[in-house]
Amino acid sequence: MGSPEAGSQHSSYQFVPAGGAGDKRIGDRLFYSVISIALFLMVLLGFWPSYFSLIFGAPVARPLVMHAHGAIFTGWMALLLLQVYLIARGRVKAHRRVGKVGIAYGVVVLCLGVVVSFAAPAMHVQSGNWPLDQAAGFMILPLGDMVLFAGLFGAAVRLRHRREAHKRLMLAATIALVFAAVARMEIQAPWLFFLVWVSPLLAGMAYDLYRNSRIHPAYLISFAMFAVAFPRIFLQESELWLGLARPMLSAFL
Repeated sequence: MGSPEAGSQHSSYQFVPAGGAGDKRIGDRLFYSVISIALFLMVLLGFWPSYFSLIFGAPVARPLVMHAHGAIFTGWMALLLLQVYLIARGRVKAHRRVGKVGIAYGVVVLCLGVVVSFAAPAMHVQSGNWPLDQAAGFMILPLGDMVLFAGLFGAAVRLRHRREAHKRLMLAATIALVFAAVARMEIQAPWLFFLVWVSPLLAGMAYDLYRNSRIHPAYLISFAMFAVAFPRIFLQESELWLGLARPMLSAFL
């Protein structure tokens, strides 16, 4: 999120649309604004029954770490919207300043996400809601999200001076986090679950083809990572995973 809008002139491809560079920038800002709002709506839709709707209802007793996780995660989505807004308004210096905070904030998102990946299933076991194997199996989902987020977010930070790669990697890192929201939509068909999850990325790839006649490598690498990580949903009950997850989770019980 700390991408300098007027950063390096180098990119993995050179393309100037017929309408000129100015039209391309306007199109890019509009696309990223729309896709960021769509991601926020996906989060609201997925977490509305179990989290957001409860905020406006009767107070629900939940551990502080879960409230902190919900607030930090929502804050990340708001930060994404803010950064896209600043670029859309041409406020590049403000975008850079906020981006420095965004790097630290992303580390907090990652650290708290890892904590909750263990804390949430442990609390389900302690409350008697889940048996140990169900909780241990569940862990592969949030931990997978954190691995994806860490890789994509780290790459986005590392390449923050390469605008075209940075903005695509930051979008992909956020899509990795949205997996949890899509999982709560109770989509039964795995292939449909995958398509809904990666739909913002597919939209970005389609936009690249339309505007630049090719897909940026950052999108292709991100899609490959998602495709490799998604089949973990089929490993939740496998002894291969449970043999690793049981002792890890038992340490928190």
